[in-house]
Amino acid sequence: MNDTNTDTEQSIEDLRILEQLNNDYVHADQFNDVQRFSELLGEDFVVQTPGVTRDRAEFLEYIAKPRPFKDLAVHDVKIRILSDVALIHARATYIMLADGAAQEALYTDTYQKREGGWVCVSACAIAPGT
Repeated sequence: MNDTNTDTEQSIEDLRILEQLNNDYVHADQFNDVQRFSELLGEDFVVQTPGVTRDRAEFLEYIAKPRPFKDLAVHDVKIRILSDVALIHARATYIMLADGAAQEALYTDTYQKREGGWVCVSACAIAPGT
């Protein structure tokens, strides 16, 4: 087997891993799974949402609180692997518990391959039109 085939096989495997990590991230968000997030996030993780920047500890504290939404789903997922960094772009839809309003957001999560595994080092979510 030559290096090109090995690289291709590794890229396919990395895509599968990253797709699962993205699904785990979304599931953990919907269900307050602080334990799973603690496994997914790098120690230097930073997240930005409209008007707020949180470090890893602040985010884990935030995620432990009851979620204000239900039916979180992702759409249009695009994973781009750039060497030891991967970007996951997607659209999320959900229903707000307070008023039943359907909402939508766009997000980009950044993963880095460290010590043979992928960890999320950055996340940014925006609501369209803001």
